[in-house]
Amino acid sequence: MAVPPQNPVTNVAAARRQAEQSGVFMREVDDALRQDQVETFLRRYGKPLLAVIIVGLLAFAGYLYWQHRQKGEEEAASEQLILALDDLDAGNAAAAQAKLAPLTQGDAGHAALAQLAQAGIALDKGRTDEAANLYAKVAQNADAPQPLRDLATVREVAAGFDKLPPQTVIDRLSALAQPGNPWFGVAGELVGGAYLKQGKPKQAGPLFARIAKDKTQPEGLRARVRQMAGQLGYDAIDDVVSASGEDGASSDTQAAGAAAPGAAGE
Repeated sequence: MAVPPQNPVTNVAAARRQAEQSGVFMREVDDALRQDQVETFLRRYGKPLLAVIIVGLLAFAGYLYWQHRQKGEEEAASEQLILALDDLDAGNAAAAQAKLAPLTQGDAGHAALAQLAQAGIALDKGRTDEAANLYAKVAQNADAPQPLRDLATVREVAAGFDKLPPQTVIDRLSALAQPGNPWFGVAGELVGGAYLKQGKPKQAGPLFARIAKDKTQPEGLRARVRQMAGQLGYDAIDDVVSASGEDGASSDTQAAGAAAPGAAGE
């Protein structure tokens, strides 16, 4: 019997249909397999995974709440501190104390500020020992901001200067009594005073002179230490520029030269 002729186009189309059907079948198998794997995974790990997700969400929500509460507490503490300072400005120390007391139990920054204010009140009332103790608490608090600790150190030493051994004053303040330090002037004046107590004018005089020549220091402080340096024999007067633009030393030289002929003729 004769074999019917083969049509190449028909064969290609049939092969393509067969391949497509096979591909569809394989995709269905893959989908079924993946679905079965997912179901197996969920049955085995679904509950623990859900628990982990819930715990993570709760932790994140807790962090957001804590952050919001911290911000709210800081704002409330700042407002309370401002109100206390307003009471102090108005001369109402009792009302200020009532507002400051709770702040001393708060965060380190606000607690330090509140204790500094309390120490100032005690100092104004003449309770020097109480003030010094409050300053010491701030100075020794490692959690307090360093600028506040430095301030407390200077104030503590100043409050107890008459009772403290001179060397203690020097040891406590020498690091702050350095040019460029914000407390150079105040701490330096106290250190210089301690040197004088020890009978060391050669250490006190140059220190007073450096402070007097530091134009960043308050003028009242500069005037005090300038006088002390002068009494100790140290020059603490800056060169003064005259209105004509000549410095004081040149003006004095010229004045002396002008006066010389007159003096010679007498």
